[in-house]
Amino acid sequence: MQLAQRFRDFAHREARGNSPLYHQRALDIAEDPAVLALITELPTDKQQPNLVLAAARVHGEVSLSYPEFRDHLIEHWAAIAATALARRTQTNEAGRAATLLPVLARLPGPLSLIEVGASAGLCLYPDRYSYRYDGSALDPSDGRSPVVLPCATTGPVPIPTRLPRVVHRAGIDLNPLDPSDADDREWLAALVWPGQDERAARLRAACAIAAAEPPHLVPGDLNERVAELVHAAPPDSTVVVFHSAVLNYLPAQARAEFRTTVRDLPCHWVSQEGPGVLPGLVDRLPARGPDTARLVLAIDEVPLAFAGPHGQSLDWFGQA
Repeated sequence: MQLAQRFRDFAHREARGNSPLYHQRALDIAEDPAVLALITELPTDKQQPNLVLAAARVHGEVSLSYPEFRDHLIEHWAAIAATALARRTQTNEAGRAATLLPVLARLPGPLSLIEVGASAGLCLYPDRYSYRYDGSALDPSDGRSPVVLPCATTGPVPIPTRLPRVVHRAGIDLNPLDPSDADDREWLAALVWPGQDERAARLRAACAIAAAEPPHLVPGDLNERVAELVHAAPPDSTVVVFHSAVLNYLPAQARAEFRTTVRDLPCHWVSQEGPGVLPGLVDRLPARGPDTARLVLAIDEVPLAFAGPHGQSLDWFGQA
């Protein structure tokens, strides 16, 4: 059954090693015809394991045993399904700034950052976070940030020695989230997997930074709105359009359209997407393990590194 395999893949490729509870829960669901039947009532794009599990958490499920979880899911399915239909997997992982920073810090400043698939815009603040690359520490000029991002590295990573100056922050999302809104923060918290307490604390601290100086977030389709945001950026800045784990949610034709659009704009293009999401990069990647959930970091379609999905690692294979 296709849906059962989807949950097995989530367990082995994403949850394993990151959330023991979600790893086992996804495997249990994959073997449970009754629960799978409920989930198939949702549209295909709403059957994502992370979305279903997060919706269940919003309605009270956290670390129950599987039999308790199963009973809870069945009893509250109408509310859980409604949340899954209303929400999206808008994981806003500020940790991804740690893998973006080595690219951003090499560009001439000041920078105008434009994120597509921005969620609440937490990755638009790379200059406000602290970083720990192996034994190297980097903090904002006014001291250590409440958001500290550790990142283990391999290869000739160009570890930044300074943070970029960001003068403009903007983003696009089908449903932008407000970091100052309690319901939106609750949803973002539900998308953090059980057992990842450090990520949950980081999310709260990053939301506080973004709420104090909100970015300019616009609703809409990235292909329809990215050009206007690029042209609205300060003319004396280096404009960077970037995204992390976003294009995989688009059909192939929309991805191709985005590539054409962004390459014709006066900006740099920084992407962090799964291998294969941008076909033009595939033949230029080194070999990797088949079950490794990593993103490919690239600038202007030049692949540079494999990045951990939460910014926890950076394996550089490009030029230093």
